[in-house]
Amino acid sequence: MKNNSIVKGALATTLLWTAADSFAPVYHSTQQQASATSLRSSILADDVIRGTASNDPLSTVADMNDEDIAAMMRNDNPPLPGTIMKMLPKDTFQVDTATSLMYAGLDVAAVVGSMSFLYAVVQSDFYNGLPIAGQALTVAPLQILTGFAMWCTWCIGHDAGHGTVSKSTKFGKGINRIVGEITHSMICLTPFVPWALSHKKHHLNHNHLEKDFSHQWYIREEAGDLHPLIKASYYIRMVFFPFLYFIYLFTGIPDGGHVLFYGRMWEGESMKDKLDGALSVAVSVATAGTLWHNMGTSDFAVVCMAPWTVMGFWLFMVTYLQHHSDDGKLYTDDTFTFEKGAFETVDRDYGELVNKLSHHMMDGHVIHHLFFTKVPHYRLHAATQALQKGMKERGQDHLYKQIDTPDFTQEIIKQYYNNWFYINEENIVRK
Repeated sequence: MKNNSIVKGALATTLLWTAADSFAPVYHSTQQQASATSLRSSILADDVIRGTASNDPLSTVADMNDEDIAAMMRNDNPPLPGTIMKMLPKDTFQVDTATSLMYAGLDVAAVVGSMSFLYAVVQSDFYNGLPIAGQALTVAPLQILTGFAMWCTWCIGHDAGHGTVSKSTKFGKGINRIVGEITHSMICLTPFVPWALSHKKHHLNHNHLEKDFSHQWYIREEAGDLHPLIKASYYIRMVFFPFLYFIYLFTGIPDGGHVLFYGRMWEGESMKDKLDGALSVAVSVATAGTLWHNMGTSDFAVVCMAPWTVMGFWLFMVTYLQHHSDDGKLYTDDTFTFEKGAFETVDRDYGELVNKLSHHMMDGHVIHHLFFTKVPHYRLHAATQALQKGMKERGQDHLYKQIDTPDFTQEIIKQYYNNWFYINEENIVRK
């Protein structure tokens, strides 16, 4: 106990110097840095970043247990958002509406163009003269291409859901809503408002054992205690693999329904919010119904639903690999902080071209989780490079997770087959 008190005293002194130093300007010769003061209040308000407002280093040390002290001595506590902001380029938090709309327009045009060409092929005499196997081989490359274009467009809708397509005081909310309805509800048949609701809750509780959304976690050592249906779904997990996004949206596993409103994501939500979500559902249903009616069942399946399944594969693959790694940790109510959860997400490099076309959704994910309502996709790459440099300068680059994943299709199949939604008990930080 005496030694522990001495360490606490030393840490208190160090923290006092650190707190004083944090008010001094930080300069890097190679780039301008973002001002922490200008954005701190809005980040705390919008992102609900808990535990970042304490200004009392002595109180912090007094509350530490032995594990907390050991972590600090190892420099294992991630920096707070205000500290990270000082590492980043000045334009990181600048949302340019025109640039956002340009990317949205390009991606929508790519989907319309590729899907229109696919439909023209399906309507051609050449295609209809082929045997079924020949037809499948002919359209498969176009379906993959169209599905990837839909995935890229989904990423634009993802920005809209976070309010980072536009920050215009007068028109920003409406612009984000329109872009979200077009890219998500119409093109990707993903009801925009319900998705945005569950996704926001995921960001506020990322890598929490029980409160995370979009991800379900089962403790491997407790597999024998799971419900029989959950056990069965594990044994036939590869059968469900191509349809996991459909299952997520329509069955409500694990968050609740995005088409029929039930489950935990709707707990505490008002009737006004539900009606707002129902409008997005109506847009998706009307779009799908119109295409189905005009194309017929066979062509609708080939031209629309097959690419949609490809998009769903991309979405599940990227999301799963962003939040699963061999050394990834989960936290409980006793140990969770916003920053710890954010630094357990993973930046994965799929290759320069795929990263760019996917709007750095994969290789800029840590920054995105740290500032999810502040940084548009076209700022993620530069901000990530600055984060890597800043963490290295602090001697904390071991906290930042980056994995080269050029063989991403093989990696997702391997990881999902071997690990499913299991987490090992040793990877859960309980105290």
